[in-house]
Amino acid sequence: MQLKLVLESLLFSAQKPLAARELRELLIAAAEQESADENARLFRNVTEQEIGAALEELAREHELAQRSYRLVCIAGAWQFVTQPEYAPWVKVLVGVKPRPPRLSMPALETLAIVAYRQPITRAEIEQIRGVNVDGVMQTLIERGLIAQVGRADVVGRPVLYGTTDLFLEYFGLRSLDDLPAADELRRPLEQKTVEAAAQAGLATPPPEQLTRPEQGQPAQAQPQPVPENQSAPTQPAPETRRTGDST
Repeated sequence: MQLKLVLESLLFSAQKPLAARELRELLIAAAEQESADENARLFRNVTEQEIGAALEELAREHELAQRSYRLVCIAGAWQFVTQPEYAPWVKVLVGVKPRPPRLSMPALETLAIVAYRQPITRAEIEQIRGVNVDGVMQTLIERGLIAQVGRADVVGRPVLYGTTDLFLEYFGLRSLDDLPAADELRRPLEQKTVEAAAQAGLATPPPEQLTRPEQGQPAQAQPQPVPENQSAPTQPAPETRRTGDST
C-alpha cells in the first residue's frame, strides 16, 4: 500500500481542503481503530514531512497525466481542482456562486503593503501611502483578507495587522513565500524615508559617498556658494496631503 494513494483517496473523498497535519491525524486515527488491519497500521508513525513529499509527488503525476483536474496546495491545504479550461461545463453542473465586488485600487495598494510588510500598524501604512486608510482597512477586515495579529511593542501599543488564510485562497497562493518579488515593498521603512529625504534635498548623502578629490578621504558636505548674479534657491512648498481613499 502506497502512502500517496491513501492520501489521494482521502483528498478525493474530502468535502474541504486538508492540510498535512489533518491528513496525519486521519492516518493515526485509522491505525488506532480496533478493526484496523495491517495496511492501516502501516502509516501510524508517518510524519508531516513524509506526507508533504508524497503529495508533491502525487501532484507531479497528475500534472504529467494531463487530466482535467489537478492537485494543488492553497493556503497550506491540499485539494483537487478542475483545470480552468473546463469551467464552462463545471459551471453548468455546480452553478456559479456570487462573488463579492472586486477590490478597489486603493484597497489593493493597502493590501499589498500589508502582505509584504506584515506585521504592520495602521500608522505605518498611512506613512507609506500618504493618505488616511481607515475606510480601506475596514473593507479588508470585513472581507476577511486581513486581521489583527498582535500589538506593536511601542508607546500606545498600536494594533498590528497581517493577512489571513482567506487572502491566500483569494489569490491562489500556497503561502506568503509564493508572493511575486517586490523588493521595493519589502525594504525597511526607515531606509525608504532616508532616501526620499535625500532626494528632496533634506538630508546629506552617507559619509562614505562624500570624498575630497585631492585626498580621496571622506568629508562633510559643504554648501555651494550662490553666484552674485543669482538668487538663493527657494525651498519648494510641501505637497498637500490627500485626505483619504474611497473603498
